[in-house]
Amino acid sequence: MSRAVEETNRRMLRARDAMDRGYAQPLDVPALARIAHVSQAHFTRTFRATFGETPHRYLQRRRVERAMFLLRDTNRPVTEICFDVGFGSLGTFSRTFRDIVGRSPRTYRKETAAVDVPTCFTKAWTRPST
Repeated sequence: MSRAVEETNRRMLRARDAMDRGYAQPLDVPALARIAHVSQAHFTRTFRATFGETPHRYLQRRRVERAMFLLRDTNRPVTEICFDVGFGSLGTFSRTFRDIVGRSPRTYRKETAAVDVPTCFTKAWTRPST
């Protein structure tokens, strides 16, 4: 691997790590491009080439993953979970959740009642696909 490719990968990982840490914060492409020290257009193209999805879709998936955990393991209202994981509207949250998981948040909660299964199996089984 060339030095330039290695440096580009590091920059993209830095931005992805920022998304993982701050998934509930309002993040946008300009802010993430600044973290990666590249232009916005270059960031979007390179992120997609590196990770196989756009920065926006990655961030949505991370938020939905966290929402899945909260829906499974807490009794908090769906609306509260929606805002806690970083979505600005319940409609967008529900639509995105359904697109990624295949069920509405309420249906997901009903169908995934807590059972005594090791956490590693639960995470692997419930991880949303892209």
